[in-house]
Amino acid sequence: MVVLGIESSCDETGVALVDASGSAVPRLLSHALFSQIDMHQAYGGVVPELASRDHIRRVLPLTHQVMAEAGISLAQVDVVAYTRGPGLAGALLVGAGVACSLAAALGKPAMGVHHLEGHLLSPFLSADPPEFPFVALLVSGGHTQLMRVDRVGSYELLGETIDDAAGEAFDKSAKLMGLPYPGGPHLSKLAEGGDGAAFKLPRPLLHSGDLDFSFAGLKTAVLTQAKKLGPDLESRKADLAAATQAAIVEVLVKKSLAAMAQTGLKRLVVAGGVGANALLRSQLNAVCKQRGIRVHYPELHLCTDNGAMIALAAGMRLQAGLEALKRSYTFDVKPRWNLAELQAEPA
Repeated sequence: MVVLGIESSCDETGVALVDASGSAVPRLLSHALFSQIDMHQAYGGVVPELASRDHIRRVLPLTHQVMAEAGISLAQVDVVAYTRGPGLAGALLVGAGVACSLAAALGKPAMGVHHLEGHLLSPFLSADPPEFPFVALLVSGGHTQLMRVDRVGSYELLGETIDDAAGEAFDKSAKLMGLPYPGGPHLSKLAEGGDGAAFKLPRPLLHSGDLDFSFAGLKTAVLTQAKKLGPDLESRKADLAAATQAAIVEVLVKKSLAAMAQTGLKRLVVAGGVGANALLRSQLNAVCKQRGIRVHYPELHLCTDNGAMIALAAGMRLQAGLEALKRSYTFDVKPRWNLAELQAEPA
């Protein structure tokens, strides 16, 4: 069973093919990704209308590219999957419209996929795939969540952010320091030359006794510190970046360990864009090794939004019998879509 996946939830257009035949973990055949970073840089953030228009330009050429790389014709595609939500409404509509039109033209089923489920399952495409059950730390864009995952489609929310997510804390703090868009990667790079202990920044909810997160206060603390530094900010920027990163990572690591202790599980999956952060990976690897916990990550090139995770999630849901193949080509998108709602929807 060959699944074509289309991702267009925000500022990256992704298309991929996976083979979901039998009961084995779906195998990635090919994938292609186009990032709109250069286009949005001039505005300091994503412009939704521009993002939607660019998805229109990119999705079909990328589809042709992955088909050619895999040596597969459109007639051999069995299912066309697309990101139904969450994300930017206009951007989601582009992917959904193209996917359902293509499926209708081919006479094949179309299937909407939850963006976060894609991230959650993306480590199954890695060289070291996890096994169920596990705890997942989802750190993607505006989402920071800890989930217990017993199997495909069985997700229990353990904790989530009550305001800014970790990715937003990276990006907003970077913007306060005058770093270019996208801020998170620039802040992490700058932090490599700084001292993480140079400034005492808060670790919100670190000792709250629950598994929820809060990063809005950290952003405010970064702003306050930047103002205090005044003209000295430029010379101390690397230290402030390192201190900001250290605060975010410490909270993510300690909350993840608390979730492992609460559930008694011994496998941790880290997924989403922030999961590519080198400091987060090194600290998690070190403390989890001490505690006998296996940590799994997506491959670095699959941490950000991509079509591979959408095709994978579709394939795994079909293998698990959670979706019925439907040749219905009406569609809607869900810009706001809680992962818990996914389990309540009938196949």
